[in-house]
Amino acid sequence: MSFATHDGGGDATTANTAAATRGSHVFSTRDDRALAAWEIVSVVSTVLVGEWVVFSVGGGSQLLVMIPLTLALGFIFCSHRLWRESARELGWRLDNFKEAARLLAFPMLAASAALVAFGLFNGYLDFTRWRGGQSVFGIPALGFLWGLAQQYVLQSFINRRAQIIFGRGARSILLVAALFAALHLPNPTLAVATFAGGLLWASVFQRAPNLFALALSHSLMTWILASTIPPSILQGLRVGYKFFS
Repeated sequence: MSFATHDGGGDATTANTAAATRGSHVFSTRDDRALAAWEIVSVVSTVLVGEWVVFSVGGGSQLLVMIPLTLALGFIFCSHRLWRESARELGWRLDNFKEAARLLAFPMLAASAALVAFGLFNGYLDFTRWRGGQSVFGIPALGFLWGLAQQYVLQSFINRRAQIIFGRGARSILLVAALFAALHLPNPTLAVATFAGGLLWASVFQRAPNLFALALSHSLMTWILASTIPPSILQGLRVGYKFFS
């Protein structure tokens, strides 16, 4: 089975091909879409189980939560092999970093300006405020790695599977953003923020798939959000069952 999308360096090949062949098996377009949908549901439901069920019954143990998350990552790795996806297709590349950064720049600047203005006007602006006042210089590295992990799952897996189902464009982008927001419920502020961010990041990934640019964007926007929105509204960036703890 093979799946090719626009990789920022050549002609685009849509997911709606007549058939894809792997070994001696031939998969129709309908089969491809059904498999992609099942894969998305499997990974998203596993993450939700970790956020809600395991965290609640495990007494808040982060170690137990890692079990379903590790299973989800293992599933994703196997899926990449099944679809014969290259690292380049998944966004592990640097050749299109400038293009991805260019596409991200204006929306990020506009959103950052609005957030900073809000924080400044309401007296909430504090760029050193992060999880109780940790050093601001430690944020980029930690935020980048966490953003990279999230963007890998969101774009390299969910976005690419969404493109198999709907093709490139609005429908697959909306699906990615909606799922990203759903994973941040019941925190309403994060759900809104991640839906908006999901729209931008999914759109950019389809045009210039580069995980490093997206991870940098993710970490910077998280920092801006935490520096301009009151902690009482962000609720410590908690999601799932942890939101109520």
